[in-house]
Amino acid sequence: LSPGEKMGCFTFIKVMMILFNLAIFLGGGTLLGVGIWVTVDGQSFLDIFGALSSSVLQVVNVSYFLIVIGAILLAIGFLGCCSAQKESQCLLMMFFSVVLIIFIAEIAAAVVALVYTGLAETLLTAVVTPLLREQYGADRSVTHIWNVTMTEVHCCGLNNYTDFTDSPWHKEHKTYPESCLVRGSLPLACPHVCGCLLQGCFAQILKEIKTNAGAVGGVAAGIAALEIAAMVVAMYLYCHLDQK
Repeated sequence: LSPGEKMGCFTFIKVMMILFNLAIFLGGGTLLGVGIWVTVDGQSFLDIFGALSSSVLQVVNVSYFLIVIGAILLAIGFLGCCSAQKESQCLLMMFFSVVLIIFIAEIAAAVVALVYTGLAETLLTAVVTPLLREQYGADRSVTHIWNVTMTEVHCCGLNNYTDFTDSPWHKEHKTYPESCLVRGSLPLACPHVCGCLLQGCFAQILKEIKTNAGAVGGVAAGIAALEIAAMVVAMYLYCHLDQK
C-alpha cells in the first residue's frame, strides 16, 4: 500500500475505534444509571420492569453488579476514545492491557462457573438464606423481588421452602409464601401444573441456563470476539504510531 492508502486505513480504523468505544461509554453510563436507580429506588424499577426482568436477575440484588459493570465499561470506553483520538501509545497500551485482563478474567470466571457449580451454590446459600430468614416479610423490596421470582420461575426459596422457616413472614402468618404452596399445602410430593416438582430457585435457574446454553454461549462468544477485535485494533494503532 502507498503511504496515502496506509494513512487512510489508519484514519478509518481510528474513527471506528472512537465510535465503538463511544458506544461502550454510553452503554456503561446507561448501566451505571440503572444500577444507581435500582439502588436508590428499587421498588419503582420492579414496578416498571418486574414482569420483563430475567429470573436470574431477580434472585440477587443486581444494583451493585450493574454499577460495577457500568463503571468498568465507562472507564474502558473513555480510555479507548482518548487513546485513539490523542494517538497516544501509552493510552493504547493501557487500553489493550485492561481489555486483556478482563478477557482473561472472563475465561477464568467461566471455567470456575462450569467446574465449581457446587461452590457457587454453597456461597449463595451462605449469603441468601440468612437474608431470607431475616428480611422476607419485613423488607418490602426483598419480599416483592422473591415473590416475583418464585412466581415466574416456579420455585420456592433458594434451596427449598425451609429457607423461609422463622422468617418474619413465617412468624406472622404461620405459613410459607403462597408461591411455595400448591392448593394450600407444601409441594413436598405434589406436582406443579407444569408437571414438575416445585424446587429451589437455584436448581431451577441452573436448569434454565442449561436449557439456553446455546444462547448463553453465543453471547459469550460474541463478547469475546469483540474484546479480541478491540485488542487487535489497539495493537494495530500502537504499531502504526511506532512506525511514524
